[in-house]
Amino acid sequence: MTLDLKRSCYGLLSLAVSLGLVLIKFYAWHLTRSQAVLTDALESIINVFTSGFALYSLYLSGRPKDSNHPYGHGKIEYLSVGFEGALILGAGVYIFYSAVQALLEPHAVQQLDWGIWLLGATAVINLLVGFVLVREGRQLPSPALVGDGQHLYLDAISTIVSCAALGLVALTGNVLFDTGAALLLGVFIVVNGYRMVRRSVSGLMDESDVVTVKRVIEELQQHRQPPWIDVHNLRIVRYGANLHIDCHITMPYYLSLEESHAEVTRIEELIRSRFDVEVEMFVHADPCSFAACPSCTMPDCPVRQHAFTRLIPWTLDNVVKNERHQLE
Repeated sequence: MTLDLKRSCYGLLSLAVSLGLVLIKFYAWHLTRSQAVLTDALESIINVFTSGFALYSLYLSGRPKDSNHPYGHGKIEYLSVGFEGALILGAGVYIFYSAVQALLEPHAVQQLDWGIWLLGATAVINLLVGFVLVREGRQLPSPALVGDGQHLYLDAISTIVSCAALGLVALTGNVLFDTGAALLLGVFIVVNGYRMVRRSVSGLMDESDVVTVKRVIEELQQHRQPPWIDVHNLRIVRYGANLHIDCHITMPYYLSLEESHAEVTRIEELIRSRFDVEVEMFVHADPCSFAACPSCTMPDCPVRQHAFTRLIPWTLDNVVKNERHQLE
């Protein structure tokens, strides 16, 4: 099964589960007339819309590059996360408002036992499906699947709080526990919706993925070769599941074009082999100067002017800068 088909299958699973659970939750609300259950059911409606949009974004992100999208269509996945976060944010605001209204005009809650059992079942399903989506979304990787899975986690937490509220109402007979839970969930949902929108904006604005950058630097450092005198101006952009990487490599100026190309190809193949996703990498070769001699380990260099003194380690602090490391 291809990665694109795999992502689409998990997206379809999320949509099917969301449709089924929202029906169960609204049935539970019909039985109980609980404000907390209504809050949970309204939040689940968002799951249906967002799962559908996530499924479409997964299909679109898997399309090949074209003349209008030279880097592919992967950015749509971040848009999916932002759309999901915006809907959650809006739902949270409405839920909070509705809970305040219910606090001012409380009403009785009915058939608590059925409500607790039905909601408990949906919480377990959401946790299981959410775990699968987050795990597979990180392995593929797919921001849309991860976002969808995290939303299911959020939905499960909301459901657990609703169950606890119904349990307290059953024990005490005080319906304020129900309304209080709805208020708490409204705030919780608003905060998490904001976080999802923030993550979407970061992806769309190409915020640096520090974990991936460190991983690339570690691979270059571990497999460092004498002709690779210096690495700088390393930049990594994620387009959905795919990566675009470019950097500058300082090499001995006397290498032929064919020799420089061979080293560049060696670097590109090294990095591509370390990722399970498509990696588009461009390496710009810079000629060395005599100032690089103290940090160069090139054996039998015919033009060396200074003895080797120390090897400058490549780190996150110096590799991402657009400057050579004390070589000029």
